[in-house]
Amino acid sequence: MINTPPTVLVVDDELRSLEALKRTLVDDFTVFTAGSAEEAMQVMVAEFVQIILCDQRMPGTSGVEFLRQVRAQWPDTVRIILSGYTETEDIIAGVNDAGIWQYLLKPWHPDQLLLTLKGAANLWRLQQDNQRLSLELRDSPQQIEARVSAKRIEAKARAGLDRITRAPDSPLNDLCNLALKVAPHDLSILLTGESGTGKELLARAIHYASGRSERAFVVENCGALPDQLLEAELFGHKRGAFTGAYEDRIGLFQQADGGTIFLDEIGDTSPAFQVKLLRALQEGEIRPVGSPRSVSVDVRVIAATNRNLEDDMRAGRFRVDLYYRLAGMTLLAPPLRDRPMDIAPIAQGLLERAQADHKHGRAKGFTAEALDCLAAYRWPGNVRELQNEILRMLALAEGEWLGAELLSPRVLRAAAGEEQERELGMLAALDGSLKERVAQLEARIIKEVLVRNRWNKTQAAAELGLSRVGLRQKLARIGLEKV
Repeated sequence: MINTPPTVLVVDDELRSLEALKRTLVDDFTVFTAGSAEEAMQVMVAEFVQIILCDQRMPGTSGVEFLRQVRAQWPDTVRIILSGYTETEDIIAGVNDAGIWQYLLKPWHPDQLLLTLKGAANLWRLQQDNQRLSLELRDSPQQIEARVSAKRIEAKARAGLDRITRAPDSPLNDLCNLALKVAPHDLSILLTGESGTGKELLARAIHYASGRSERAFVVENCGALPDQLLEAELFGHKRGAFTGAYEDRIGLFQQADGGTIFLDEIGDTSPAFQVKLLRALQEGEIRPVGSPRSVSVDVRVIAATNRNLEDDMRAGRFRVDLYYRLAGMTLLAPPLRDRPMDIAPIAQGLLERAQADHKHGRAKGFTAEALDCLAAYRWPGNVRELQNEILRMLALAEGEWLGAELLSPRVLRAAAGEEQERELGMLAALDGSLKERVAQLEARIIKEVLVRNRWNKTQAAAELGLSRVGLRQKLARIGLEKV
């Protein structure tokens, strides 16, 4: 099952405002837009919408009136009103009958807007969980247990260690075995390694292999928010704690109570925030922003970073006591360049995932030549870069198989360079004449040009300064005729 982003419908009659809102939200949400209440109603009928962000002042139907209509037909949606005016009587009066969850003032700040919409997505999920729980409570104990057992099996199958794609001889096998051993023990884990090596996937697998697997697993990128918003996101806040805090908000630590919280990019947090996080971990309690009282939480913390925290500690950028609180066990996710045997199965898995939404063609797989080129490249961006390369190949593909000619130039150059190193080493060890060694280099150059030109002999001959007949003679002599 593929996790899809939450869906949000943005309604605003001002085109510039509509485009700005969409640009801010599009990386984290599936965004639908409408320029009027009437157009928005058409979107609601045609699409599955979880959150509505609506401007108050629009020609014809106002935002509150529109949301009142939405509530009558789609009561599960989370409704947010946006206004550039300070007169809030209409909005306040519509909170109850229109079910408005939040009220935001223009001009809005991108971070605050994203934080509000992410909170709305969490609220929508909690509403769905509560509805399912209400239905389950009507069942007999045997039915409830059967459903819980089925969910446990599904969750572990979906997010367990077996989901981490790797070859039989992969270096990841030792890492997964170690993760499986420490998962049942309730200690903090620090995952290190380069960006794009699958640290969140490993954290999720550890959670589902632990005794907390039936409770929540929540994720926060600590490097994406400034301190105040990050504190509010993790610990929650009380109404009026800061500008824009119109309602009490439950933080991610409370949402993860009994489960696991994954703190990604923990090395990017400020020393001031590290003090607050350390207190929460030491005391087992958090204090929502603006609240005089602390709240006890039982949360397992898995943190991740692509930084060298030991260097940061020596430089005073990361607290030593927080490091040892987080690093009950440290696991290093190896980069993709250190496990070339994993590239083929990962590439095939990414291909199938890209095609699952029926938006990226129906290629059967990769040619052997393409897989050789993928394995030769060092992938500084790791799995994320590999995913982008496969999407590029799918966009350019015309046939059923993805060939090496679809690869980007940097990948082809890397493959040619590695082959050149092997051949130069081989040539240096030969006792043959210079002519024999040059012939082998010539064969490599011809093959590279043919691959780049999709084995079009006319184009390859033109690039090499040969006639088509001359190229065919060379191919016959060096055994490079493509079958």
